[in-house]
Amino acid sequence: MKAKSREERTERLDEKRRAKSKERRVKSKKAALYTLCSLLFALCLFGCGYTLQSRTTLPFNSIQIQGIENKTVEPKLQDMFYRAVTEEFLKHGISVQSHADYKLSGTINRYKLNVLSERSGVAVEYEVIIKGDFRLVGPSGNAKDIKNIGSPFIVSFPVSGPLEDVLAFKELASERAIRDMAMEVVAALIY
Repeated sequence: MKAKSREERTERLDEKRRAKSKERRVKSKKAALYTLCSLLFALCLFGCGYTLQSRTTLPFNSIQIQGIENKTVEPKLQDMFYRAVTEEFLKHGISVQSHADYKLSGTINRYKLNVLSERSGVAVEYEVIIKGDFRLVGPSGNAKDIKNIGSPFIVSFPVSGPLEDVLAFKELASERAIRDMAMEVVAALIY
């Protein structure tokens, strides 16, 4: 009986050792997985080019929009751009003031409607393309030029129904393209 109980005790000890060994391996694997995930997260966060931008890291905190010139035949683009770029600067914490040290000026020099699709030889959808050149002049006189910038997205509108509807869709698409262009200008200036 003593031999049997000794064997049983030895077996139980061996089982306990195996269980503890397995527990240590699981903990070790979890720690390695946690370390690997942390490393991948850090690489993704800091290695992809994204940074957290605060108001103190912005290159300027106020800007003056001197003049936006419209050299296209489409009316009111300069007014739409002025509103859109002002809203975009405000979203990023930059105030628009008439006596700021940094001055933005620019020219909208291209407005084009391209046919995107047609049915039976008649255009049913147009794309709006708006491009411009802009310049930021700092207090020391140094300038940053942004050439041929526009909406990075395809901005389109359908051509169907009464003429008033088509013109309204064209106006909305033009505003959307101008807003996209303003976003691109602001991003190019502050990042």
